[in-house]
Amino acid sequence: MNVLIIEDEPLAATRIEKLVRELKPEAVVLDKLDSVKRSVAWFKSNTAPDLVLMDIQLADGISFQLFELCEVKAPVIFTTAYDEYALKAFKVNSIDYILKPVDKDELAAAFRKLEARISVPAVSPQKMMESIGHAMQMLTKKYKERFVIKVGEHLKSVEVQEVVFFFSLEKTTFAQTRDGRKYILDFTMDQVEGIVDPARFFRINRKYIIAVDSIHDMISYTNSRLKLVLKTSDDQDIIVARERVQEFKDWLDR
Repeated sequence: MNVLIIEDEPLAATRIEKLVRELKPEAVVLDKLDSVKRSVAWFKSNTAPDLVLMDIQLADGISFQLFELCEVKAPVIFTTAYDEYALKAFKVNSIDYILKPVDKDELAAAFRKLEARISVPAVSPQKMMESIGHAMQMLTKKYKERFVIKVGEHLKSVEVQEVVFFFSLEKTTFAQTRDGRKYILDFTMDQVEGIVDPARFFRINRKYIIAVDSIHDMISYTNSRLKLVLKTSDDQDIIVARERVQEFKDWLDR
């Protein structure tokens, strides 16, 4: 197995190489690269390796740029400190991702995944670029951190981290916080959905956008739906829309 390591932290690169040699004594580490620029040059002048172990944040940018600047035919295992949700967006050549610091058992599991999917057909260039664009957006987008809310004649700053869910009532959007307080927002539910972090918030139906830590209980309901009991809420009829149930389960199972 020919392996290419793309990592801009020397100690991390050395550790990854050591783990590769322990797990795959027959492996040949072709090179260790620390930047997008050097990696692009390498791929343009060398035969594709059997596997790339790649950090996402390199010395001169995000390594996803590689896929826009040159052809990367090898499967990729990402080694990164990024939040795992963002990595879920990138499923093109990637077979796995490992959060830093790289653990030997996790790397071994990633190798097993590689061996199990040798025969998986390659995706189209168009699909590859779509996934790259989605992933880069996920990694670079800044989500809203606080809302400035008018309370009487006063203004109050409410941290998004304190919000357990958003809900709509009589065409008005509210944010409900951990302490059970409700605040009126000058946003529609559609607007809120687009500015809060999807790693934490999910729109279960037209009325509710909930935080993952707001869920107290989940109950099977009629017509393959789910009924939720939310912390600080007295609403007894919070239902995950049927068409959103599977996506909701996938969101929970990250």
